Amino acid sequence: MRCFIGIDLGSTTTKAVVIDERQNVIGRGITNSRSNYDTAAAIAKQEALVNGRFHLFRQALAQGGALNGQLEGFLAQLERDFRAEQYQEQLADLAETCQRSLASARFGDDTRAVGEALEEVFRRILAEAPAMFAPGARRKSDFFRDIAGSQYLAAGESVAKEMGIRYDYLLNLFDRSIIEVENRVYAESIRRHLLAALERTFAAMPETAGRRAQVEAPVKGILDTDMEETYVVGTGYGRARLPFSKEHVRSEILCHGLGAHVMYPQTATVLDIGGQDTKAIQVDPQGIVESFQMNDRCAAGCGRYLGYIADEMNMGLHELGPLAMKSTKTVRINSTCTVFAGAELRDRLALGDKREDIMAGLHRSIILRAMSILARSGGIRNEFTFTGGVAKNEAAVKALKELVFENYGEMTLNIDPDSIYTGALGGATFAWRAVVEEGKTAEARA
Repeated sequence: MRCFIGIDLGSTTTKAVVIDERQNVIGRGITNSRSNYDTAAAIAKQEALVNGRFHLFRQALAQGGALNGQLEGFLAQLERDFRAEQYQEQLADLAETCQRSLASARFGDDTRAVGEALEEVFRRILAEAPAMFAPGARRKSDFFRDIAGSQYLAAGESVAKEMGIRYDYLLNLFDRSIIEVENRVYAESIRRHLLAALERTFAAMPETAGRRAQVEAPVKGILDTDMEETYVVGTGYGRARLPFSKEHVRSEILCHGLGAHVMYPQTATVLDIGGQDTKAIQVDPQGIVESFQMNDRCAAGCGRYLGYIADEMNMGLHELGPLAMKSTKTVRINSTCTVFAGAELRDRLALGDKREDIMAGLHRSIILRAMSILARSGGIRNEFTFTGGVAKNEAAVKALKELVFENYGEMTLNIDPDSIYTGALGGATFAWRAVVEEGKTAEARA
């Protein structure tokens, strides 16, 4: 089947979207952006194609009706088992890479003991791995570096104490090895992992054993289906580094404007707050950009700023919004400058302000900055679509709704759960247009 792919290389995360010939979204993928942009683009695209396979599994199994109401449970288990297979391969790779790093390390007489400690660390991590992909298990991240890093640090600290070796030796090995493993693309393993996951899923759900043939046949048929990468378009903060020719690259503004239009055809104004920048875009009824404004080079008021605040508060980024929603008092935050944010935060805490009130004030100040950018772009017109990673932050959404109402009255505010993929969706739509409407056939390599 022909596939049209958009890749949005952002400063924090890289997203990919796959659409089919009817412009239906069949797959989405995301990975953390890294210094190796070629790899980030390749992994996001691979994740989107895997997600596309699961979409096709769902369609085929639903049509066959073999699972009789167990379809969603079966697919959820299959995906968990697939991710567990992937994770264990990467862990084994990381263990081998750490051992190679040890061979060139200068730990003197401690080298042998560090090697034994390293083996024990990975033995514990591997033993814990299945529980991380069990039904109901919660992980703060789905990125390998984050999951493996959290496990390694916890196990490493315990093992170092028990064996009487220096913990920083183990940290040194992880730091030297993780980038190498993180920047590998395991594309050739996907089919093998999916088949192994299928076996595990049947074992985990023995009640489906009697329908194995009816389930296995369509799944294997889809695995044998070629998802042809017909045309790829790249965009985003790092688009200049994408491994495509210029013909396959579009600006962030064009892709976000078109992507928002595809999601919500009545969109007139788009606000995108990403990791590094804020974009206010005005589009016509066809999704063509009429005008736009962006923040300056400073990342104030963007995702990076929120990440810095989370670090200052010793919290996860995902915890900021829920904390701010508990606020009972308005606290004015004067600066959205990342450099001075920590100082003002500490001053507010010293004055006795509550953390939740400070967080609410901080989110409002971010949206006030965005409102200024929107005003310069031409204001807000109905319908108004909010996209980007910050659109998933409930406190930011609350502040935006309040400020829009205060300044413009009642508006239709669109927020899609998959809004972080808006730029990639716009890119995929440009890819579809290039082939279907313009007759282009050249492929981009990624």
